[in-house]
Amino acid sequence: MPTLIVLALLAVGYLLIVNFWTERLWFDSVDFTHVFTTQLMTRAGLFAVFGLVMAAVIVINGVIAYRLRPSYRPMSAEQQSLDRYRDALEPLRAWVLGGAALLVGIIAGASASGQWETFQLWMNGDAFGQTDPQFDLDVSFFAFSFPWWRFLLSFGFGLVALSLIVAALTHYLFGGIRLQTAGEKVSRAAQAHLSVLIGLFILLKAVAYWLDRYELLIDDNPLFTGGNYAGINALLPAKMILIFVSIICAALFFVNVWQRNWTLPGIGAGLLVLSAVLLGGLWPFIVQQFQVNPTEADREAPYIERNIDATREAYDVDDVEIESYDATTTVEAGQLADDAGTVPGVRLMDPTLIPRAYQQLQQVRGFYTFADPANVDRYEIDGEERDVVVAAREIDVTGIPEGQRNWVNERTVYTHGFGLVAAFGNTRQSDGSPVWAEEDIPPKGELGEYEPRVYYGESSPEYSIVGAPEGSEPVEYDIPEDPETGEERLNTYDGAGGVDLGGYFNRLLYATKFQEANIVLSERVNEESVIMYDRDPRQRVEKVAPWLTADSNAYPTVADGRLVWVVDAYTTLNSYPYSQRVSLEEATSDSRTARPALAAQPDDYLNYARNSVKATVDAYDGTVTLYEWDEEDPVLQAWKDVFPDSVTPKSEISDDLLDHLRYPEDLFKLQRRMLEAYHVEDPITFYGGQDRWIVPNDPTADGEVDIPPYYQSIQMPDDDEGVFSLTTTYTPRGRQNLVAFMAVNADARHPDYGQLEALRLPGRTQIDGPEQVANAFESNEEVASQLTLLSAGEGATTELGNLLTLPVGGGLLYVQPVYVVRQTGGGAYPLLRRVMVRFGDEIGFAPSLQNAVDQIFEGEAGIETEEGEEIEDEALPDVDEDGQLEDEGPPEDEEQQPPEDEEQQPPEDEEQQPPEDEGPPEGDAPDSEQLEDTLSRLEDALQRLEDALDRLENVPEE
Repeated sequence: MPTLIVLALLAVGYLLIVNFWTERLWFDSVDFTHVFTTQLMTRAGLFAVFGLVMAAVIVINGVIAYRLRPSYRPMSAEQQSLDRYRDALEPLRAWVLGGAALLVGIIAGASASGQWETFQLWMNGDAFGQTDPQFDLDVSFFAFSFPWWRFLLSFGFGLVALSLIVAALTHYLFGGIRLQTAGEKVSRAAQAHLSVLIGLFILLKAVAYWLDRYELLIDDNPLFTGGNYAGINALLPAKMILIFVSIICAALFFVNVWQRNWTLPGIGAGLLVLSAVLLGGLWPFIVQQFQVNPTEADREAPYIERNIDATREAYDVDDVEIESYDATTTVEAGQLADDAGTVPGVRLMDPTLIPRAYQQLQQVRGFYTFADPANVDRYEIDGEERDVVVAAREIDVTGIPEGQRNWVNERTVYTHGFGLVAAFGNTRQSDGSPVWAEEDIPPKGELGEYEPRVYYGESSPEYSIVGAPEGSEPVEYDIPEDPETGEERLNTYDGAGGVDLGGYFNRLLYATKFQEANIVLSERVNEESVIMYDRDPRQRVEKVAPWLTADSNAYPTVADGRLVWVVDAYTTLNSYPYSQRVSLEEATSDSRTARPALAAQPDDYLNYARNSVKATVDAYDGTVTLYEWDEEDPVLQAWKDVFPDSVTPKSEISDDLLDHLRYPEDLFKLQRRMLEAYHVEDPITFYGGQDRWIVPNDPTADGEVDIPPYYQSIQMPDDDEGVFSLTTTYTPRGRQNLVAFMAVNADARHPDYGQLEALRLPGRTQIDGPEQVANAFESNEEVASQLTLLSAGEGATTELGNLLTLPVGGGLLYVQPVYVVRQTGGGAYPLLRRVMVRFGDEIGFAPSLQNAVDQIFEGEAGIETEEGEEIEDEALPDVDEDGQLEDEGPPEDEEQQPPEDEEQQPPEDEEQQPPEDEGPPEGDAPDSEQLEDTLSRLEDALQRLEDALDRLENVPEE
């Protein structure tokens, strides 16, 4: 047994060393060692101090209780039974007490070490420059100091309570407490000891009552977060009275050290309990029932106003511009002539649907993948800023065929993705596929020269081992066809990323960490090797800055000749006085997190948020850079004092990178959630709740989930030009018609970046909301018949894209792209075939946005869109029975090249291989299929001819 115990301790110690040292190596590789050491030293210091204090106090009280044991114990059955335990415990007494103290000390130290962020904010927090409305204290007290004092108080309660338990058990075991013995039940020495501990506990209760006064301002009540009428006018005075009662009661217990009589302390304790029930519970209840409830709106109005002001400040929505928008529902020719900043650039490519087109048209090889959803960015192309939908081509080792999936291939050959793929948001080809702004391997297009290799991304393998001595044969799969040689090209990583594996000790550490002996045994691991892990951009940012909350959607962009991931990051608090508390997970959930397409935020509660940091992660070497964004955020300033070398000044953001920074999604979701209620500034109206807004459900999703906000370039009314924005809509609570449209300026270069603007619709005009518009599209006979024809081919389906809302033409224009997936199978992907639009009660349905808006606005919308070639229904690509595009030739043989042995060769393109468990689909012979296709096209042509004749008959004579 001793041998097993020693071996177990050695194993645990080794694993702790492995975890500690590999973490240090990782932080050193990204030049954030100071974060690791500061965090480690703070946690270790708190663990040691609080653990030792707890252990020492337990031991001291145990020793005191033992020394105060009575020398004579009256004879009784109780004492006779305890004698056996005393005799057994006496030789081991020191070991038992020491072991108990050690265990409790470890638990207490671990609890304290988890409060390292609270401690550092308390140590480094500075003034906010704002005061709370009740105590006139700077908000920094609630943000930085109050959480730490609360922790110290809870630790003190635990300390005294455990000491009381140890003392009482020791006194009982050694005769100081005699429950079943006639006469004196507690010895005088035990009375004194226990009286001190109980007095300390009650004294801490007085301190708790003092802090409870401040907690009223950050606690939730049935109406809002913060002190309400009953809390401020009944509970707050009650807390002050209870403080004095507690002090008196504690004094009675301290006096009992000399008096040695439980009568007065018992009366004091009873008075305290009675006062707590009457003053802390019953009195606020009476005030609420008989003073507040009869006229609650008037009574609560001043406190609701406090909550409104604090919430709008804490979520940075206090300067939202809400303007009346007298939206029209009538149409006339040329009505969109003044909306050149919006309509031509309407983003028809849906980032949640077209990743499948990326996968088929730009995957190139089966072991590449694209993020879902894609992201919306903008680039200056030919002197014009264009919205583009971007996705990085990342490596996905699960795409390697089973026969070639082995450690060598997965960890040393297929190590990185290649390039960024970008499609114009408002154009498409004649078959409905995207028009590429950047495509292929090597990349070509409009984004310029940049380092295309993606070693760090959202889909990167758990770890890869790269690097080799100079002159060694490259083994990493790079691109399928070198432009110079026409053959497959391999590569050797020469960047600065990763942790050195040159030494045997490091190899042993990582072999243990990843439970893989090949890290030590394989010849692929050499003196120049490095190991890359923790490669997800969001994960890397949160690791080097554990005090930040990263946005759920990192996006790739090309800036300064590098492919980088941009991650918005937030500083948050949960103790801003009177600000409304909300669940981060709930507030940021929508149809994309429900799929799930984006990672959901943790279920943390907060009542303050700032986008204080814009972070970048280099896709080639993993470099993490934290750029200061909100220079006035006191929380960020506090963390900069904790980690002085972590944050790069805002002035060092390059112009090229600044072009691609945007307003973050999760912050906007938080703000739109708060503005559902807090767009109202009048407390009486707020209390009534008759003007509550609701984020509508996404009509394209299953179930009741919020519609996501959309990035798009729009021109708001009274503006001179279109601006890259993030938009959302609101409906009234309990109804589905539109009540407001909101946008935030998302262009980081713009002087009005971050400005929230809401267009409030008049109550006298009925503007349908997204769900009503979706129902109108579905119930329109012409639209329904056209959708049926589009999906008439065997296996064809239609999918509806994002329903965009645009404030144009003096009203609101809804635009929804319609995609067709012609065939089922592995090669199927959506193609943009039609566009549905609605303005007022008019519906347009056409192959292009231009034709659709012209249909609505009497044949001439007054604007020209830029959608590219006309849709040709016969241009739909055919997909063969294996899910492959029929016009693609046979794949190149990918087994000719790299590594030395056969098992290390790159796999063939599994796009050419049907899954093993699927045979060719059943169906007609090729001639029959062609005949059906021809008949279907003929039927479509006849239907279009009939529609055209109907429209000609309805054209008025001029």
